[in-house]
Amino acid sequence: MRIVIQRVSRASVTIEGTVKSAIEKGYLILIGVCEEDTMEDVEWLVRKVVGLRVFDDENGVMNKSIMDVDGNVLVISQFTLFASYKKGNRPSWLRAAKHEISVPLYESFCNKLSEALGKPVGTGEFGAYMKVELINDGPVTICMDTKNKE
Repeated sequence: MRIVIQRVSRASVTIEGTVKSAIEKGYLILIGVCEEDTMEDVEWLVRKVVGLRVFDDENGVMNKSIMDVDGNVLVISQFTLFASYKKGNRPSWLRAAKHEISVPLYESFCNKLSEALGKPVGTGEFGAYMKVELINDGPVTICMDTKNKE
């Protein structure tokens, strides 16, 4: 699994002209799933996201987690995170998992993250054409890949 976390002041996702989810201070997370991913990857990412300390403490040092600041999370599925661009100029997404693998893992990630935070997680709609808006706070952007755990 591969995620891009952006610390945001606010973020939203709109589908067919209707705002599906919107958050204030927290994380916008883009998530891509590949064929080899498992529930172990989901659990590892949830632990990393919840423990990540990128919010400022009283001294202006990034020392607080999403839990410490009672932040919100919006998770958007993004198969294009697995783009292959080695040959030519048109990317290929052969490494991205098919729906029967990616949908359950995406939903598990959202559910487990919601449980860990103790509040609902905003989502987009898997496979839909979405418009995502955000104000990146910092900017702070972190990329994580479960294939690079060590």
